[in-house]
Amino acid sequence: MLRIAGITIPDKKRLEIGLTAIYGVGRPRAEATLKELGIDPGTVPEKLSAKDEAALREAIEKNIVEGELRRFISGNIRRLKDIKAHRGIRHMKKLPVRGQTSKTNSRTVRGNVRKTMTSGRRKLEKT
Repeated sequence: MLRIAGITIPDKKRLEIGLTAIYGVGRPRAEATLKELGIDPGTVPEKLSAKDEAALREAIEKNIVEGELRRFISGNIRRLKDIKAHRGIRHMKKLPVRGQTSKTNSRTVRGNVRKTMTSGRRKLEKT
């Protein structure tokens, strides 16, 4: 059972996939780290030696991952909100931040349900 940064890496998955369970480690970083250490990306964590486990743990924890990264990101968002930057205001209103269209998209976030031309209309009775 391999634990890195407080996260248990799944034993049955390949290392390059299993390492992505750690917040802040994606496929590119996982592959680059394994290549740097000379470990085969297809290896299953069960078959790693103790020396390789220690080297991998040290290499991953050298980067900002998990709780520290989450605090860093939330601090950045809090700073944007405090200085009332455009992006901070978008975060406060729970709207898309990166310039996406919000007239027709992001309905689930904004709470607008789709309104069609016929919704809510009553049918006229023929007399």
